[in-house]
Amino acid sequence: MQASRLLGRSLVKPRPSVLPRSHLARRWLSTGPEGASAPPPPRPSFWKRFLQVTGSVTLVTVATGGALYYVAQKDRTPGPQLPHDPTKKTLVILGSGWGATSLLNSLDTVDYNVIVISPKNYFLFTPLLPSVAVGTLSPRSILQPTRYVTRHKKRQVTVIEASATDVDPTTKTVTFADTSEIQGLVSTTTIPYDYLVFAVGAEVQTFNIPGVREHACFMKELEDAEKMQRRFLDCLESAAFPGQSTEEIKRLLHMVVVGGGPTGVELSGELHDFLEQDLRSWYPELAEHVRISLVEALPSVLPMFSKQLIDYTESTFKEAKIDILTKTMVKEVRDKSVVLQLPDKSIAEVPCGLVVWAAGNTLRKVTRDLMAKFPDVQTNRRGITVDECLRMVGSNGSIFAIGDCTATSYAPTAQVASQEGAYLARVLAQLAKKDEAEARLRELQAQSADALSPEAKEEREQIEKRLAKLEKVRPFKYSHQGSLAYIGSDKAIADLPFFNGNLATGGVATFLFWRSAYLSTLFSMRNRILVATDWLYVKLFGRDVSRE
Repeated sequence: MQASRLLGRSLVKPRPSVLPRSHLARRWLSTGPEGASAPPPPRPSFWKRFLQVTGSVTLVTVATGGALYYVAQKDRTPGPQLPHDPTKKTLVILGSGWGATSLLNSLDTVDYNVIVISPKNYFLFTPLLPSVAVGTLSPRSILQPTRYVTRHKKRQVTVIEASATDVDPTTKTVTFADTSEIQGLVSTTTIPYDYLVFAVGAEVQTFNIPGVREHACFMKELEDAEKMQRRFLDCLESAAFPGQSTEEIKRLLHMVVVGGGPTGVELSGELHDFLEQDLRSWYPELAEHVRISLVEALPSVLPMFSKQLIDYTESTFKEAKIDILTKTMVKEVRDKSVVLQLPDKSIAEVPCGLVVWAAGNTLRKVTRDLMAKFPDVQTNRRGITVDECLRMVGSNGSIFAIGDCTATSYAPTAQVASQEGAYLARVLAQLAKKDEAEARLRELQAQSADALSPEAKEEREQIEKRLAKLEKVRPFKYSHQGSLAYIGSDKAIADLPFFNGNLATGGVATFLFWRSAYLSTLFSMRNRILVATDWLYVKLFGRDVSRE
């Protein structure tokens, strides 16, 4: 009994008023002085942090690569398309340039049976052509196959690689011929059209100056840029041949660019970059002899830019030792020289190894032949006269003309042609709605008035009101988005609309804007990746100086 009482006391022993010393020590360690928080846990090791960062980067890379692969495969494998509908009207598009490609991108092909006829089965991004001429970009990087655009449309689009030789507006037919190296049994044929979009562009204007076509390189098509690159490298290798005199070396390495527009200025800048960034490393004995001259008949280069940017370009070229010869005209291009008329009207023969012609456009033969069929109204030598809705004057609304083959108040630029193509897509969509409404109205009018139900009469009234609205086509209005030009030395100029005025800027920051603007303007993700990769490749490894 006594033992159980002692056990009970021990079990119900009261809580001591003073904690043992060990308890106080533990509490002090856990809270610290004045109730501070516990000390931070030890930092992870370097390898642990490295593995965490590596894992995160790998995860982001795999996710990005997977998304890119998905989008690329989706572009490569377009789905099924609607076949041609015999009840739809036939729309024939001549050309695959800026205007025609912009039209194809915006056009709803469900409304028409579309046929594209062009001697090139691709779209060429011409603003970057000077970069191809010096090897900054690969030729394939600025090409977009026309079938890439057409295969992603809802209805099938027929693409024919051929050159249009004749347009008959009376019978509404187009005759075209296969001009490729390999031809089949049938190489020419004629097809009818309901609507024709004439977007054949223009060819190089030589002003009938002797020797231009025989001895100069153009800068209009892809083969022109490739030809210029081969001849430029040929001049370098010929100058490096043993035994060449100093005078002959200077002649071979004198490059003359004719034309002070954006193409000529950008080509001169690209040539200077090639010299400074690559040729000084691989041809050190020749680099000091390379000379670039820019010839312009007008008082200044880049007349479409502001005076401030013109002065900036000229000062940049002066620092780069690029000679600008304004108020100077080319009188003749010879095999080893170019004959110039200087500002004082004197004639000088300048030895050179290469002449690049980037001066002006002229009409193609098929355009002149079409204009000759409307002698009373098509009298403008600059191109086809169109109305405010881009319809060819005299064609009764069946022929539209866009791009460089037309004579409008706008400059013949890619920006104008692109906006014309997008506008024309909207006009054709409106015409399709109008044709559909007219067909339905004819069906209702074919029935007697007594046989029409009240719903049919109401539908006819609605169609008549709708046709009255569809008859009104908004005229084309060009919206200038600004002008850009690369001037070499990682510098560019931009003349951009800003509120009620213009924003003129130039320098390295503008060069970065120039690149980003051109990347965003490219028509496909494929081209954007290829161009960006080429720029990175040249930055890391330089341009290729091998010659085919």
